[in-house]
Amino acid sequence: MLTILMILDAIVCIILIASILGQEAKSAGMGGMGGGADTVFSSKARGMDALLARVTVVFAILFAVITIVIARMTN
Repeated sequence: MLTILMILDAIVCIILIASILGQEAKSAGMGGMGGGADTVFSSKARGMDALLARVTVVFAILFAVITIVIARMTN
């Protein structure tokens, strides 16, 4: 059972990394803090970005839960 959970955790981790890397940047990083703050907060995710944002949240929660279960089983 523990081996299956560890394999599932690795698969979820890879999907989570791919969903994070697949998203477009929503700001110009630290350079957007100065004058371009109005464009940072006014953009809404649409289409593929909205889907990737939802997938990221779901898989992040799934990853956390599976990791906690693995930690509990190893004690």
